[in-house]
Amino acid sequence: MAAPMELFCWAGGWGLPSVDPDCLAVLTYARFTGAPLKVHRVTSPWRSPSGRLPALKTRDEGTISKTQQIITHLRKQKYNADYDLSATQGADTLAFVSLLEEKLLPVLIHTFWVDAKNYVEHTRKWYAETIPFPLNFFLPNCMHKQHLERLQLMWGDSYMEDEEKLEKELYRDARECLTLLSQRLGSQKFFFGDSPASLDAFVFSRLAPLLKAKLPNGKLQQHLKSLQNLCNYCTSILSLYFPWDGGEPPASAPRATGADGSEAEEDPHKWRNQFLSVLVGLAAMLGYAFLSGIVSIQRGSAGPAGRQPVALEEEEEEEEE
Repeated sequence: MAAPMELFCWAGGWGLPSVDPDCLAVLTYARFTGAPLKVHRVTSPWRSPSGRLPALKTRDEGTISKTQQIITHLRKQKYNADYDLSATQGADTLAFVSLLEEKLLPVLIHTFWVDAKNYVEHTRKWYAETIPFPLNFFLPNCMHKQHLERLQLMWGDSYMEDEEKLEKELYRDARECLTLLSQRLGSQKFFFGDSPASLDAFVFSRLAPLLKAKLPNGKLQQHLKSLQNLCNYCTSILSLYFPWDGGEPPASAPRATGADGSEAEEDPHKWRNQFLSVLVGLAAMLGYAFLSGIVSIQRGSAGPAGRQPVALEEEEEEEEE
């Protein structure tokens, strides 16, 4: 029997199986199709074989790290949520996914990673508490910088010209996008009837974090909560396909294993990660020590016996009264 595909994704939180929208999209699509994945919910990209999340480790194609490519690979393996869609529905899927990426995703990035209050009190706090030491000291800031650069690529030069005006326009577009999704869904269970499709995986992965996160500044969140059918839609998918909050079963419940989508918490690169964490921690502490002057390097003058060895000198700091 062939080894199952392995999916590496961000850990769950806020009552979701994963807090990352891209990871959540892949997880949801896999649940919709019944793809036999061995899921590793990790707390650092370093625990992924590619150094990125999500990442799908396959037998034939190596490791795949882009969301759309992962879903395409699952389709090739005959796990296709769109198999029964008509040509018109397929075109609608492309149009709505494009709408999500263009109108909603930039504002979600801004909401979680750029809005100062949300970032400091919610996003950075969660990642700093979840990512293991010592990576939690600098990984959240690196991720923050990456999302800022991503937004600048999405918004272009106009982002730097009048950020406040552009922000208002983008939030207005995002609200219109949510309203359009609500109208398109109507009273249906899923966007194309009673069975979920790839569009449902993408929509859910964008809406659920916004709905479930406890944001101190939730102006877009409030608009989403006013659209009751979208809220019910997210709640229904969570209860049907992720019956345990945060993707974690209660202690008394058995874990699914094997071909039905087993979920593993063991770290497949345990020793490598521990070794790298120790190295990073030592480098960070030494760097801080040198920069702050706690430790300095002194060269002794050459004596009769030759050059004196380089010595590390520790200086004690005295508190001023």
